Amino acid sequence: MPEIVISEFMDAAAVGRLRSACDTLYDPGLVDRPGDLAAAMPEARVLVVRNRTQVRGALLDAAPRLELVGRLGVGLDNIDLSACAGRGIAVRPATGANDLSVAEYVITAAMALLRGAYGASDAVAAGDWPRQALVGRELSGKVLGLVGYGAIARETARRAVALGMRCIAHDPHVAPGDPAWGGTGRRDLDGLLAEADVVSLHVPLTDGTRRMIDAAALGRMKDGAVLINAARGGVVDEDALAAALAAGRIGGAALDVFETEPLSAEAGAKFRGLSNLILTPHIAGVTAESNTRVSDMIAGIVLEHLEKGA
Repeated sequence: MPEIVISEFMDAAAVGRLRSACDTLYDPGLVDRPGDLAAAMPEARVLVVRNRTQVRGALLDAAPRLELVGRLGVGLDNIDLSACAGRGIAVRPATGANDLSVAEYVITAAMALLRGAYGASDAVAAGDWPRQALVGRELSGKVLGLVGYGAIARETARRAVALGMRCIAHDPHVAPGDPAWGGTGRRDLDGLLAEADVVSLHVPLTDGTRRMIDAAALGRMKDGAVLINAARGGVVDEDALAAALAAGRIGGAALDVFETEPLSAEAGAKFRGLSNLILTPHIAGVTAESNTRVSDMIAGIVLEHLEKGA
């Protein structure tokens, strides 16, 4: 039985480092075969996951020797932290390793949504010339509103400022005197929604943030403003968002995360036909470079744990 189990995709070089240290099972399909995953866990000291493996309940019961959960990313809502703490299991995310990737995703999505010029390739190739229909807006001079002002939001703000944007943020957990605020204005949530041209979400999924962007919150956004969610799907009320987009109440949205992942055809039906919407499959933090950084960081954490203990 393996001592290390990796249930979702990881960079090959990092997997090789772990395999050189001890018996390692790498099967990224295990996330979709919970019975097989549980069967692999009796002797496992380490479990490495991304965001889909549910580290709780029956899986923890099947892993009596588990000492460490390595998270290839930063969100921890798929891990029962209380249960892990009660069993003496350390939980270590790859903090900071994919900040740049998410920040670039947000800036790219903001540009695409405001400019609105990148979906006409077939029309232009067919001889159409829809110049008037594709006159969009510039990022420069606009206000970026960051809901949550942690490390990723701050990286996003730096890039936005370099492009001529003004940044505001809402985060009650960052003290007013924290130097991180710098040139970023502090706002309450309602004030941010009313002022921002681009609203980007950077909060974990908790009881306090679940569906915080609901119909009422969407109604407080500026006309023509756009929403970007590369944080956690449950933060946005998807039905309310689809209705706001269909009605033209807001200018557009980009969703990289969803309440249920993968997004089913049935759940995605409400989004079909919306031209002012970008949907991506939870890849904001995943680039070739960030995958290498995240995987190397977690491999290093695992190897250090195996050498020195918790």
